[in-house]
Amino acid sequence: MQRLKQLDNTRLKFILKGLLVGLLSGVVVSVFRLLIELSLQRSIQLFQWVHWHPLWLLVLPLVSIILALVIGWLVKGEPNIMGSGIPQVEGQLDGDLTIPWWPVLWRKFVAGVLGIGPGLFLGREGPSIQLGAAVGQGVATRLGHSDSEKRIMLASGAAAGLSAAFNAPIAGTLFVLEEIYHNFSPLVWMTSLASAIAADFVSLNFFGLTPVLHMHYAHSFPLALYWQLIILGIILGICGYIYQRVLLALPKWYGYLKLIPRYFQSVVPLLLVIPIGYFWPHTLGGGNLVILGLAIKLPAFWPLLALFLLRFIFSMISYGSGLPGGIFLPILTLGALIGALVGTLFAQWHWLPSIYIMNFVIFAMAGYFAGIGKAPFTAILLITEMVGDLRHLMPLALVSLVAYLVVDLLGGAPIYESLLSRLNFGATVARMSGKNDRIEMPVFAGSPLEDRQVRDVKWPQESLLIAVRRQNRDLIPHGDTLLRAGDTLIVLTAHERRGAVRRKLMQIATKRKNLQT
Repeated sequence: MQRLKQLDNTRLKFILKGLLVGLLSGVVVSVFRLLIELSLQRSIQLFQWVHWHPLWLLVLPLVSIILALVIGWLVKGEPNIMGSGIPQVEGQLDGDLTIPWWPVLWRKFVAGVLGIGPGLFLGREGPSIQLGAAVGQGVATRLGHSDSEKRIMLASGAAAGLSAAFNAPIAGTLFVLEEIYHNFSPLVWMTSLASAIAADFVSLNFFGLTPVLHMHYAHSFPLALYWQLIILGIILGICGYIYQRVLLALPKWYGYLKLIPRYFQSVVPLLLVIPIGYFWPHTLGGGNLVILGLAIKLPAFWPLLALFLLRFIFSMISYGSGLPGGIFLPILTLGALIGALVGTLFAQWHWLPSIYIMNFVIFAMAGYFAGIGKAPFTAILLITEMVGDLRHLMPLALVSLVAYLVVDLLGGAPIYESLLSRLNFGATVARMSGKNDRIEMPVFAGSPLEDRQVRDVKWPQESLLIAVRRQNRDLIPHGDTLLRAGDTLIVLTAHERRGAVRRKLMQIATKRKNLQT
């Protein structure tokens, strides 16, 4: 009884700490979100005004260059604020990255507002998650918690960040468990849920009770047409896999801009946003205005296709530059446009009554994110909370599951995990001095490595699994990769540590106790 009482007290204490983290994160993220929305409104108004005063176009490039210089200075001082921030948070929770919370908090806040506010096709949710995680880390540091307790607080802050960004506390909690923490520990999810609820409460006081993507739409999708949802899911899965491949290739493409330092490459999208804002000001931003616009007036097929291509290409350019901005909302926007395109085609072919095109828009947002992020539960609940309607759960689940399976069969990995692997790859290689060697080790039938996922193996320090050779082809490993008998593992390590790493690998391959459980 005494032990049970102590356990209950521990949970209560963490829930109270989670509420504290949620309240603080809610304030930080709500102000962040408010400044971005105000900046976006002013940017749209500015471009509309410049449309009638074109001489001012000569001034805008100078403003973009100044913004790029300021953002570059912030990024150079703390490179971990680049991108969405979700891979960095995942790396902290895995113990692969050690990041100071205060430089990330203020630099990400300022750089995020300056980078997203001008109208680039970037989302606020990734930075919001990193801001919330930084708040959680800061609270844990001030309270003098242990490393394990800090991770719980950091996870709860991440949940609070997504909750405040989208007013979606349940999805915020599940996203942390499903995509970032990879652990359904009761202590973690209760603390995260308390934090997410507190952050959502603060955010609702800033922005009101209306859901972020509220659509006045009441048509339930008929069961007789569910076969079309399978086709939609397949299309979303294929498009999601293409999105992954293009996104992961962006650093290589930006690498050709050798004359522009990495921390200053944000000047590229900040200059390109000027003609986009001049000709199409209402396409600017993360995409929630575009999604809500589809519910008001649905364009014809070809304008929809042009808008999809514009948002796909420029969102890649925006994110690839390293600007502190996310891909969460841009992914949902692209999914909505794919749903509108497929629904419009089906309606033209008389497969689908036109009143159900908006159903496709809603379902495709979840399916596209489920495929790219490999987080179907989060996708289903997120769209449900953002749209504010529970009647779409069954079709949302079907489309998300099909898209997830298609990406999985094509070999796609969770996008945030892939981005984290790239961060870890660079950090590990940087630590290796001198000549590097490759070690090849087979996986025999009956080995403890057989039928284990890569993430479940405690790999030796100063080593990096760079490939899995299977049937005369090399697979790029990720956390979900299942090792099979007959595989050959290709591990990179420093030359002077080759013998020690090889012995450690042999121990892992023969002693089950060396595997994480």
